[in-house]
Amino acid sequence: MRIRILWPAGQATATLRSTPTSEALWEALPISASANTWGEEVYFGTPVSVPREDDAQQVVEPGTVAFWTDGDSLALPYGPTPVSHGDECRLASPCNLLGALDGDPQVLRTVRSGDPIRVERA
Repeated sequence: MRIRILWPAGQATATLRSTPTSEALWEALPISASANTWGEEVYFGTPVSVPREDDAQQVVEPGTVAFWTDGDSLALPYGPTPVSHGDECRLASPCNLLGALDGDPQVLRTVRSGDPIRVERA
């Protein structure tokens, strides 16, 4: 499953692995939302609501596509957040791991809080 994420200043694609959360997101696409930023993370609400999966993690690699079950949101970290220790990507709480961005996750630096953001099948 490949998705495209679009915002006014850019876009990215991501490859999702087969998980219950990825499949629920896939079925809900396309979705549009308003972007939020939290340190070096972009997140935004979705119409998907799922439980936390057994392999959920709080510290992830830059470019991970994660689903924050506490906020029914996609979380796209590309660097440290306010709760990080050093340079790690630490999410607000453990998140379901959906996949990874294709290419350099630093492209997310161009997302501004409040930007319209759209996720669609690629």
